[in-house]
Amino acid sequence: MKRVVAQTKVELALTLRRGESVLLSLGIPVMLLVFFSFVDVLPTGTDDPVDFLAPGVLALAVMSTAMVGLGIATGFERQYGVLKRLGSTPLGRPALLVAKTLAILAVEVLQVAVLAGVAVALGWRPSSSVAVFVPATLLATVGFAGLGMLMAGRLRGEAVLAAANGLYLVLLLLGGMVIPLAELPGPLRAVSRALPAAALSDVLHAASNAGAVPGRAWLVLAGWAVVAPLVAARTFRWE
Repeated sequence: MKRVVAQTKVELALTLRRGESVLLSLGIPVMLLVFFSFVDVLPTGTDDPVDFLAPGVLALAVMSTAMVGLGIATGFERQYGVLKRLGSTPLGRPALLVAKTLAILAVEVLQVAVLAGVAVALGWRPSSSVAVFVPATLLATVGFAGLGMLMAGRLRGEAVLAAANGLYLVLLLLGGMVIPLAELPGPLRAVSRALPAAALSDVLHAASNAGAVPGRAWLVLAGWAVVAPLVAARTFRWE
């Protein structure tokens, strides 16, 4: 257990020292939240844009850390042989994966604290409960992490960098985070609702506005949380 805690601290420190990770995890979400809260150009369908933007940006932050940040960092660690060396130490591969997971969750706690604080300062008054937010975030984290590890375990670091950022932009546009899903064309909307980004966004939007959380969104989150890690585990190459 001590080894896992020590490695978690290392993973967390390395994440917070990488400027691009901090920008992706906190900088971009905060900028999107503040900018579009003051510049009312998005078809949010709400009297106050922050009521729509806050849940979506929280979903974006989870995706940024669990998929993009983890995928890119792990991809370069694998390419440079870091994973191979760490896996052969007394720490072991399972403990290394646990440490990475705990570091992701710690970063997400920081993200939620910062983003929720900014959103409340901008006038957001959520009605969501922890009973909805926590399980949805955990399921999404597992699913996004599976996607990140799937890319990291098969591609070179540079390819992971391009693929993860490309997928990030696609899911940002199709995930209902800054543009409501209702504004998308019918066929594209149907595809979007099968993606983990849109499912998490749906749950957080419904919960924060005291609405009924769609059961379909829970099924999508659960499906990605099972399938993505399994595929990543079966295809992952440590070197």
